[in-house]
Amino acid sequence: MTSPLDEADLRARVQACIDAELRHQSGVLDEIGPDVTDLLDRIGSLLAGGKRLRAAFLYWGHRAAGRPDSEALVRLATAMEFFQAAALIHDDVMDDSDTRRGMPAAHRALAAAHTERGWGGDDERFGLAGAILAGNLCLSWTDELVATSGLPVEDVARGREVFDRMRTQLMAGQFLDVVDSVRPWDGLPAQERVARAQRVIRYKSAKYTVEHPLLIGAASGGLAGDDLAHLSSYGLDLGHAFQLRDDLLGVFGDPESTGKPAGDDLREGKRTVLIAHTLSGTDDAGRELLRSHLGRADLDTTAVDALRAVITDSGAVDAVEDEITALATRARTSLAAATGVSPDARPVLDALIDVSTARTA
Repeated sequence: MTSPLDEADLRARVQACIDAELRHQSGVLDEIGPDVTDLLDRIGSLLAGGKRLRAAFLYWGHRAAGRPDSEALVRLATAMEFFQAAALIHDDVMDDSDTRRGMPAAHRALAAAHTERGWGGDDERFGLAGAILAGNLCLSWTDELVATSGLPVEDVARGREVFDRMRTQLMAGQFLDVVDSVRPWDGLPAQERVARAQRVIRYKSAKYTVEHPLLIGAASGGLAGDDLAHLSSYGLDLGHAFQLRDDLLGVFGDPESTGKPAGDDLREGKRTVLIAHTLSGTDDAGRELLRSHLGRADLDTTAVDALRAVITDSGAVDAVEDEITALATRARTSLAAATGVSPDARPVLDALIDVSTARTA
């Protein structure tokens, strides 16, 4: 059975558009010389993989409004992949991550290149600077792709408000995550810990993963009123469920599938809904183990397994699984309520619920 991500041959077409855009931007940078090749290589490597989920939601949001397939629409959808690349590159810098999609994170790869060439100065600082600039390039190219998509000007203008809101809220959501990672959780009521983690999910992930791309596509296609509101609810709930699944995979996922070391979220000390539920459901010994081990970069497999056991025994995994199921059900209800959605798009949007919440990466 064809994956909903491959309907309309979308993934292949998005990749072709990515490759063409990178060739174009390489030409723009030619006059600077080969010193900037490292940036293009890092961006190209990152954009060679991924599920293309955000591109799919934009594309099918536009088709939901009854609009036809077009290369201009694919180009607009491809902008979401460059935006995602920017977010990932910057997120890896902030999280001090070593890997992304089974490869060295951009800042690590650039630092390694600095060391291999025997250049002067600090290799890590070089890598961080290069990664920040690579992410900024992706943000610039995102805007170019939207502006030059080829869709009618009035269509792009309708989606532009959501596009601008997405960019602003994601950056603020990233900072919200930084703030929450250093603000004490000790002594907080259980529900407040969960609420803080949920707020980070909403603005750092849920909106820009599903809701905003979907609404950019739908609004640019002319969908409005109750149908747009129902799609917004569908997107927000599904984006939330997607991140909850990602949090589970960050602790229990197979590195072959996730592209990151086992238990990497534990080493990074991410304060997720999963961890909030664990703190509430475990005993004093479990809470002490979390406090002493969560966020330690040197966690070995034995320590990771011990933390996984505490998380599972606390009932946190079951609680998060139940929430994912409830959110997916709500998303389906909202999609059903959007009666004006095109019959071509409806089954794909329904199938994307399962793809977004699947128990594998």
